[in-house]
Amino acid sequence: MGDAAEVVLGNHDLHMLAVGLGARKARDKDTFGDVLGAPDRDALLEWLRQRPMIVRAGQNLVVHAGLWPQWTATQAEAVAREVEAALRAEDFCRVFEVMYGNEPRQWRDDLEGEARLRVAINIMTRMRVLEADGSLEFDYKSTYEAIEAPRHAWFDAEPARWACDGPQADGVRVICGHWSALGYMQTPRLLALDTGCVWGRALSAVRLEDGHLVQVMRDGMVR
Repeated sequence: MGDAAEVVLGNHDLHMLAVGLGARKARDKDTFGDVLGAPDRDALLEWLRQRPMIVRAGQNLVVHAGLWPQWTATQAEAVAREVEAALRAEDFCRVFEVMYGNEPRQWRDDLEGEARLRVAINIMTRMRVLEADGSLEFDYKSTYEAIEAPRHAWFDAEPARWACDGPQADGVRVICGHWSALGYMQTPRLLALDTGCVWGRALSAVRLEDGHLVQVMRDGMVR
């Protein structure tokens, strides 16, 4: 597709890179064997490794899972560039050796090294729900409506410094996926597009210019 499409890295992409580049063993539930067995696998993995963590589209930031509530949009892009630089460095395998794990569960601006890299990746590719103290909670995968307080969706945390309806002048709307049980959601600050195609539901896209939603069902029907 050339320049007609831009993609951002998610947790499964990073895991496939880790396995494909020999930094991690494949799991029984992994489903990317056809990619790693392809004759052009090296070219595919190299292309994927060069993809961004965040893409800006006007007043929107596209990210796989979400943004830390205390990040401004500008800071989020800066943190994404840090991760991208590590993925594109000569010692890029280091990323895949240190990214697995759940700690630390909160971002701090003074974090360095492995801890900073790991929590940044977890925020942008794995986050769904936060605990009352704002820390990452990785086990919850159910619906938005079933969240029990004081836990809350990451995009409901206040103040959301990144948000277009928040306190910062450079606020944006976030476009994300990852949380398939959340489904389609459109608010002033959020456009969530993972509608569970992998589970037999729809594949969704939105035309940013006018917000028009297009969904393709598993049987090929468009609505």
